Amino acid sequence: MIEQLVSLILHVDMHLLELLQNYGPWIYAILFLIIFVETGLVVMPFLPGDSLLFVIGALAAAGGLSLPLIIVLLIIAAIAGDTVNFATGAWFHRKTLAGKRYRWPNPEHLRITHEFFERHGGKTIIIARFVPIVRTLAPFVAGIGQMHYARFALYNVTGAILWVVSLTVAGYLLGNVPWVKANLTAVLMGLIVLSLLPGIIGWLNSKRSARP
Repeated sequence: MIEQLVSLILHVDMHLLELLQNYGPWIYAILFLIIFVETGLVVMPFLPGDSLLFVIGALAAAGGLSLPLIIVLLIIAAIAGDTVNFATGAWFHRKTLAGKRYRWPNPEHLRITHEFFERHGGKTIIIARFVPIVRTLAPFVAGIGQMHYARFALYNVTGAILWVVSLTVAGYLLGNVPWVKANLTAVLMGLIVLSLLPGIIGWLNSKRSARP
């Protein structure tokens, strides 16, 4: 299982090309489902989002996919995924406060989370789109923290558009450049590292602030 996951992340280009060859037009539905699951199910944060979007753009440049169609579909998938994740967090919050079997998180944590998202929620939802794992957890935590839905929806749509368009267009423009094409695995690894940097920097800053 772990080997298959690592292979999927490191060689998403080959897996995607194989799916395209095997399923033809159904590839649009498959990609829609992958993006929806990665953003919509809090237990599935490990799917390759950023690198997948980049490779999708490269395949569109090669003529395998329609770039406008795939951009529209994946924006819808990303918006729908975060909406479902937010609703799941809100449901979890209601069950917690109703005294059901859930004992985590406690009401004080929920209050703190709510205040954090009311103060910083907008930029958190947008930035989280570009950070693996965090993009799956952020809408869930926003739902738990009772972030106002209209506010969440605005940043959800904005973040989805920026995320999908920037990475697919980058793949479209760069994916078939000879050097990039010859070193695509290294480029994808670099993309993953770059997307992880905000989380790493934030963690280091929190550790530094916690020092006496």
